[in-house]
Amino acid sequence: MVTTSKRRVSPADDSPMWRKWGPYLSDRQWGTVREDYSEHGAAWAYFPHDHARSRAYRWGEDGIGGISDDQQRLCFALALWNGVDPILKERYFGLTNNEGNHGEDVKEYYFYLDNTPTHSFMKMLYKYPQRAYPYDDLLTENRRRSRTEPEYELLDTGIFRDNRYFDIVIEYAKCTPEDILIEITAFNHGDDTAVLHLLPTLWFRNTWSWGDSSARPAIRRRGEAIVASHPELGERLLVCDRIVPLLFTENETNNQRLFGVPNLSPYVKDAFNEYVVHGRAEVVNPDGAGTKAAAHCLLAVEPGKSQAIRLRLTDALTDARDALLGTSFTNIMADRRSGANDFYARLLPPGLDEDGRLIMRQALAGLLWSKQFYYFDVQTWLREHGVDPLSRRSDSIRNLSWSHMWNSDVISMPDKWEYPWYAAWDLAFHAIPLALVDASFAKSQLELMLDEYYIHPNGQIPAYEWNFSDVNPPVHAWASLFVYEIDKQHQGRGDVRFLRESFNKLLMNFTWWVNRKDPAGQNVFEGGFLGLDNIGVFDRSAPLPMAGSLEQADGTAWMALFSQSMLQIVLELEVREPGYEGLAVQFAQHFCRIALAIEHEGLWDEEDGFFYDLLRLPDGSVTLLKTRSLVGLLPICATTVIERELLDRIPRLTERLVRFFRRFPSLATAISSLDRPGVRGRHLLAIVNEEKLRRVLSRMLDPAEFFSDYGIRSLSRSHRDHPYRFYAAGIALTVEYEPAESRSGAFGGNSNWRGPIWMPINILLIRALRQFYLFYGNTFTVECPTGSGIWMNLYQVSEEIARRLISIFRRGPDGRRAVFGGAEIFQTDPHWRDNLLFYEYFHGDDGAGIGASHQTGWTGLVAAVMPVYANVTAKQFLEEGEQAIAPAFHGTRDQR
Repeated sequence: MVTTSKRRVSPADDSPMWRKWGPYLSDRQWGTVREDYSEHGAAWAYFPHDHARSRAYRWGEDGIGGISDDQQRLCFALALWNGVDPILKERYFGLTNNEGNHGEDVKEYYFYLDNTPTHSFMKMLYKYPQRAYPYDDLLTENRRRSRTEPEYELLDTGIFRDNRYFDIVIEYAKCTPEDILIEITAFNHGDDTAVLHLLPTLWFRNTWSWGDSSARPAIRRRGEAIVASHPELGERLLVCDRIVPLLFTENETNNQRLFGVPNLSPYVKDAFNEYVVHGRAEVVNPDGAGTKAAAHCLLAVEPGKSQAIRLRLTDALTDARDALLGTSFTNIMADRRSGANDFYARLLPPGLDEDGRLIMRQALAGLLWSKQFYYFDVQTWLREHGVDPLSRRSDSIRNLSWSHMWNSDVISMPDKWEYPWYAAWDLAFHAIPLALVDASFAKSQLELMLDEYYIHPNGQIPAYEWNFSDVNPPVHAWASLFVYEIDKQHQGRGDVRFLRESFNKLLMNFTWWVNRKDPAGQNVFEGGFLGLDNIGVFDRSAPLPMAGSLEQADGTAWMALFSQSMLQIVLELEVREPGYEGLAVQFAQHFCRIALAIEHEGLWDEEDGFFYDLLRLPDGSVTLLKTRSLVGLLPICATTVIERELLDRIPRLTERLVRFFRRFPSLATAISSLDRPGVRGRHLLAIVNEEKLRRVLSRMLDPAEFFSDYGIRSLSRSHRDHPYRFYAAGIALTVEYEPAESRSGAFGGNSNWRGPIWMPINILLIRALRQFYLFYGNTFTVECPTGSGIWMNLYQVSEEIARRLISIFRRGPDGRRAVFGGAEIFQTDPHWRDNLLFYEYFHGDDGAGIGASHQTGWTGLVAAVMPVYANVTAKQFLEEGEQAIAPAFHGTRDQR
């Protein structure tokens, strides 16, 4: 039976069946740790791009604009050929970590334009050149360039000259959870008719070649359609609106090409490449059967014109082609587009102009497109490397201590090409904007990292697959509370189950931190914090080059924020489920001891009015490492306001806290408001007092230091003319202002915290300023920018930072967007200028995008600051707190 109903599907439906199919196909599976079976962990070299078309993957799949079911059993994606490329374009190309002068980088232009939480409608754009893709040129030139030179990008090759390219638009619309409409449109921007081969491809992930008992699925021809049969999924029909050749092969490795070993079957993974590019008809199965199939559509597109093909992937096994691809297709596709528009019309703040709505919608679309099925059974992977996970073998094998880990889930990725693996602290930040558009998914992602198949039995949250034992800042509790509050504002009530279960696991993680990262028991934390990569003099994830220890101002601040977040969670739970009083006192004590330690251990420099890391040597001598960076700003972020009304609802706890602080009065000094509450009786937990806050902010808001036109820099611009040098073992270690790409090879060279603007830390600073404002109100003003003579309260300062962040993407009065830098085609061409890229970080002086180009995992946070246009006044915010902003996002749940 064919469904033709126009019944509206909710774009935000929480039902799992509507989320079974989605954009869960990675943009890159080659070069990942999961696929690395080399002796020494050389993942990039072991499985390069050149192998990807010919070699079956073990743990996942990739493709262009693809979808799959939520266990990635059946996959669909688009392959293309322009008639001159050396290979069929089945996946995006980019440089590996050692091939680029600034690390790995995708060398393609594609844009995630629209998506809904249920993936009822999805849209993306890929710009495909009509000239031969310059694979060798990109490799050669980027290898030649030094780290002081910029990346050599695809635009630089001249391949888009004279507009000789296709816009390939891929749209998906769900009629029912198992019935997916697909429309692919190719627009020719060139001056001549251009030939284009489109190969919509359907295949099964190879689950049968690895020695287990998985039954082999099958794909076969049935008339002019493709039928895929799977023991668990059942049968699916893929039908195209054109009568075209249907190609079939196996998703099996071409051992002959790669390893010189005869193939067991003549039909292998790269058959379509050989058939289309080299005309080898014998490589596809004439019997119309296999585990991979494609419809070979050959289009001749006139200049300035477009052609479209329609397909339908459905559980409706029918021969009624017209019913599947005719009028009902048109109506359903239009209905889903309309549904997506209605959904975002209710979601986006009403004060946003057209450009602001475009920015926010594409940011959220990128987050929703960046979901990926992630499969990694570490115990099995270790055994396949010949390692017994329970042995005492040395750590020469990666992730040996994580054999408990079994990941088989849809996860929000930082970037499905450059980072096609989850990173726990990235994911905590993803959850904030995700909660605006899909709170249930945001909560599930935070819970996932605390699941017994993820969190280590010792309580450590996994970092990322290159080394799960690396240490990133502990932001999970803060994110869990933030998402809880967003969801509470949307729903009118809090999800106490989510908060309680998250808290129980976070207790384990907090204990791990306290026991592992405070070796002297002095509440000063050290070791790790790879999250800020090259920000300091030393590699803080490696042993120091001399005897001694590094006490980290930011590490200690992160733990103060962790303590505050756990205290806030406990207070929220205590109101609803009494029994957490003792834990509340415990976390208040933890925070106070950390706040005192950062003062008493000498991390604050009174002369400079700034926080620094401290090097403590065995002879007892200490040295402040005076680089003015985010390390010294992060103590501001460890700031939380406790509402008087909340404490009034739990008087017994209040009595216990008062009694505790009377017994330990020195600890009470960390809660400056204990005897003198702030506005509306609020209490403030903060590392910095009013005097320190003013001194740090005078630097943070100084354009000559941190205050860029596009947000807060990661390193003071003063280090441009005054680099900081520290001598260790006769070697000068230098930190200087680098506003763009890193000029060193640390951490692969593609991540730089010595000047650029990073969205996540800016968000934490904005939150902190708002917390301070809730306590101090309008009596606390600062000069913003420093030296300008303009005085603002802290809420106004937070708004100013938010507007500067948004201006990275906004089209200015001259029509240009800072994010695109000097890329003129992006700045001036109407077919490029409104297609946004969400980079990993941004130039500290001009706002241009740098690093991973689709990292909505970080930069989708711009959506979270868009309520600055909701016209919430400082007075409203002071009276109502964060709830004042909530109406900007009310009505986001489109219930059936």
